Amino acid sequence: MTETTQQNKKQTYNFNKLQKRLRRNVGNAIADFNMIEDGDKVMVCLSGGKDSYTLLDILLNLRLNAPIHFDIVAVNLDQKQPGFPEHILPEYLTSIGVDYKIVEENTYGIVKEKIPEGKTICSLCSRLRRGILYRTATELGATKIALGHHRDDMLETLFLNMFYGGKLKSMPPKLISDDGKQIVIRPLAYCKEKDIEKYASAKQFPIIPCNLCGSQPNLQRQVVKEMLQKWDRQYPGRIETMFSAMQNIVPSHLCDTTLFNFKDIKRGQILENIEGDIAFDKPDFSAPVMFDEEEHFSENELIQIKQVQ
Repeated sequence: MTETTQQNKKQTYNFNKLQKRLRRNVGNAIADFNMIEDGDKVMVCLSGGKDSYTLLDILLNLRLNAPIHFDIVAVNLDQKQPGFPEHILPEYLTSIGVDYKIVEENTYGIVKEKIPEGKTICSLCSRLRRGILYRTATELGATKIALGHHRDDMLETLFLNMFYGGKLKSMPPKLISDDGKQIVIRPLAYCKEKDIEKYASAKQFPIIPCNLCGSQPNLQRQVVKEMLQKWDRQYPGRIETMFSAMQNIVPSHLCDTTLFNFKDIKRGQILENIEGDIAFDKPDFSAPVMFDEEEHFSENELIQIKQVQ
């Protein structure tokens, strides 16, 4: 076997492993939060970035073997940003045979008119986009709106809200709009951004750079992203542990009186509390770091580990 053949074989193996992991994570998120039900029409919001391309690709694949029937329609909001290559998404979506709709709205012009130069445009831009996408979902008869936010986005939002908003709040994997008419889902909730980057590169999606958001200086989200990336490099497993913490909330050990009735606690009560009474105990954070064996070990190493087990 030539060196080139071996390299191709290894690349194919690594890609299949990556694809399997992403599909498993998306499938688990859909099941855990009941994101997609029989008969749903899922509107996938496609921006032209790596996340939304990966989301659409994985959902299309999962639909082939899903035990339920659901339809998919891809929607792109053309915000009339200068230099936006309008032909790329229609050509791609036509080539893969998926139903789609391009919505043209000059939100770029509105944002530039309303927001002073040098100020962050994200808040107004997101509100405009949300309203347009909700309206489009109603027009298309979509029952679910799928967004491409992933695990890292959710953690970044958690820290942004803590640092700048004074809230323990993140992006939920599933939410309902204020008027109760739309359900938004985030099927990539369990997926790592690193995995999505590798997948998008391997699939050679026609990525469209977003100069509207990424070009803004001093974005708080970018600062938090860099902080988390630094932690991930210095302390492998920390990101996984933090995301697990978002799934293991103990209201009785926080300070929110609306979530736990501290005022009515009386002596003699027995409270059902999985943490138990640890008021005088020294905190123990010696839990083992969680990681994905398939991601950290080679094929031969995995075989040897299974043989030992």
